[in-house]
Amino acid sequence: MVADNCTDDTAGVARRAGAFVYERFDQVHKGKGYAMDYLFRRLKEEGKDCYDGYFVFDADNLVDANFVAEMNRTFDQGYDAVTCYRNSKNFAANWISAGYSIWFLREARFLNFPRTLLGTNCHVSGTGFLVSARVIEDNGGWPFHLLTEDIQFSVDCAIQGKKIGYCDKAVVYDEQPTTFRQSWDQRLRWSKGFYQVDREYTLPLLKGCFRRGRLGTSCYDMFVTVAPGMLLTLLMILFNGVILAACLTQPAYLATRIIHETVGFMGSAVWNFYVGLLFYGLITVLSEWRHIDAAPVQKLGYVLTFPIFMFTYIPISIAALVQKVEWKPIYHTATKKINELG
Repeated sequence: MVADNCTDDTAGVARRAGAFVYERFDQVHKGKGYAMDYLFRRLKEEGKDCYDGYFVFDADNLVDANFVAEMNRTFDQGYDAVTCYRNSKNFAANWISAGYSIWFLREARFLNFPRTLLGTNCHVSGTGFLVSARVIEDNGGWPFHLLTEDIQFSVDCAIQGKKIGYCDKAVVYDEQPTTFRQSWDQRLRWSKGFYQVDREYTLPLLKGCFRRGRLGTSCYDMFVTVAPGMLLTLLMILFNGVILAACLTQPAYLATRIIHETVGFMGSAVWNFYVGLLFYGLITVLSEWRHIDAAPVQKLGYVLTFPIFMFTYIPISIAALVQKVEWKPIYHTATKKINELG
């Protein structure tokens, strides 16, 4: 375990539980990517890099009893990395944690699971994944240090032709933020990280799209996944805002008509966006109903707030364009144990 810039008793708790702990203090190179690279280098220096692969978890995760066995079974099929079914242990906390939870359940059921059926690459999502020692050796450690190192790794695998699989039977329970301030900080980092990935990998991904077979399909899939779709939404808002501003210079009868049409278009777009996300959230919750640790009224109630959670990405995406973003820790307070879930 890597206790990365920890000021609490994380290292002590891990040691008392029987883990080998490496403590790292570096206020310049902060974040999971640097911590992982530090660990892999230490293992190599100490001659302890004798494993077939490495599991990656966050300290707050709870892991299903069959997780290792199921992941190993999928890993034995020849994948370079394997991701899991990412569930949440605090879905019912509030609309923010529920929004995150629905998003990750959607990712597992409607993105990675179909990718497996189609034989194309999946992508890892922050925690609960297994990476082959061959990949670590080929990369000379873990050289993925953008703000979204998981997406960077997934994109690099697609470009390099490495295979990422998905194990539907391996479940990890993650803790989601419950305050808007922490959610803003985390998703601001994610948005900035996606922009960083777009800047560095768009051209290689585009080139990869023209390769034949699974390699081309995987690159295309990752290209549309990381494409800055939210920017199109922002451009639409800006364009309509310019039209409304231009109305101030027009005759009253013409300005009234333009304003009516523009406001109607924007209102329709917002409504369609809300209904689309509402449907997406409902289908996700219904399909994963028995896996969600919450009362029925909470499961259905938070479907209504899921589009609002997603709408908050608009100001976050704007801020990420202009704001300098650094990695910040997310504080965790949930105390559930694995036998209390379900």
